[in-house]
Amino acid sequence: MAADEKNTPEHDAREIPIEGAEEKECGGAECASAAPEAPEEAVQAEDAAAEDEVSEEAEDIAAEAEAVVADAERVAAAEAEAAAMKDRYLRLQAEWDNYRKRTAEEAADMKIRAAEKLMEDVLPVLDDFERAIAHAEQNGEEGLLDGVKAISSKITQVFAKHGLQAINPAGEAFDALEHQAVATVPDESIPDETVAQVYQKGYRLGKKVLRPAMVTISSGGPKREAEEE
Repeated sequence: MAADEKNTPEHDAREIPIEGAEEKECGGAECASAAPEAPEEAVQAEDAAAEDEVSEEAEDIAAEAEAVVADAERVAAAEAEAAAMKDRYLRLQAEWDNYRKRTAEEAADMKIRAAEKLMEDVLPVLDDFERAIAHAEQNGEEGLLDGVKAISSKITQVFAKHGLQAINPAGEAFDALEHQAVATVPDESIPDETVAQVYQKGYRLGKKVLRPAMVTISSGGPKREAEEE
């Protein structure tokens, strides 16, 4: 029996499974690889979150791009408006320069035409002066005074025709707008500030005083009553 027992092969020792031993022995990467995969819902949630993040970034980029485009359009519109205003300004300036030159030329032409008309009317008076001088040289001074008086009357008519009026205010109330007082004369018989004497006539053209009359005025007389309008 003993020999049989020695010749009988030893039976392999059977491993008895111990609960939890497998979990204790595995670890690290092996356990991780052996861990069950995440549920499909979690993966979908992560994908959705990533898509939302990308979508938000895309929307932000699109909004910034739209803002840049809008700014560029506003700048382009402002530049176009500025160019149009500059062109209009240059056109208006050119038109104003042309108008100013044209009106200046027209005013100069009107002045020349007015002077021409006046000279045409004065030339006959100059002819009369020359004839009067020639007559006095040939026949003496007899009749010269009458000729000069006639010429003076004629030239006064010519000037009156062109709107020139003499200011000869002897005996009238002093008017500082048309008279220039050069002296005062005591006279109690006439109202105060009455033109006593005219040293030099004045002249007005239309309503404009070309030259005031040089006069003396009275003083010491009664106050002049205010004239009724």
